[in-house]
Amino acid sequence: MNDTTMASGSDTAQAFGAAAVWAVSLYAGAQLISNVASLKIGVIGGFAVDMGTFLYPVTFTLRDLVHKVLGRNGARAVIFAAGALNLFMALYLTWIAGVPGDPDWGLNEQFSAVLTPVWRLVAASILAQVVSELADTEVYHWFVRRITHRFHWLRVLVSNSVSVPVDNVIFAVGAFGFVLPWSVVGQIFLFNLVIKYGVTLASLPFIYFVRERGEQ
Repeated sequence: MNDTTMASGSDTAQAFGAAAVWAVSLYAGAQLISNVASLKIGVIGGFAVDMGTFLYPVTFTLRDLVHKVLGRNGARAVIFAAGALNLFMALYLTWIAGVPGDPDWGLNEQFSAVLTPVWRLVAASILAQVVSELADTEVYHWFVRRITHRFHWLRVLVSNSVSVPVDNVIFAVGAFGFVLPWSVVGQIFLFNLVIKYGVTLASLPFIYFVRERGEQ
């Protein structure tokens, strides 16, 4: 092997390493930001919606980027790591909300009111994230192995078409079932599904941001 071939192989490895770092970082960051954003309930078109709904669906496509550069096992590891990060964030926010605020600061009540986690919502969110993203992983892997390596946008569309509804039903039922009327839970499910699927469609081109490494 000559120096040119070795240099080319090294450059390729570095490129894949950089792509993996970006994919994992964006995935984990979007997970955390969307969960914080979900603390605000906004009104869009006359419907109540948590504001994390507009970012969170992108994580399914970002998960596909992770899968593309790290393979199935790498994607699984990142999913569990993101779930652990979300749990740690909730625990940390709970702790700091309980620490007495400095009187000169004067915003302790506002901070606690906004950022103290509601644990039913936290549990439903993390469960929905882990289960749906693992489902996305298996469908993506099946599509690439059994259907075709071509049409990268289609593998994202197929996997997200399974994982987004799974995520939505687990969260809607887990967070609001037996608390709100089922008709309201159904409305939350349908409205969030429309938004999430629309964001998913818009995010399809992201899959072409990285080159593919061998499936694992």
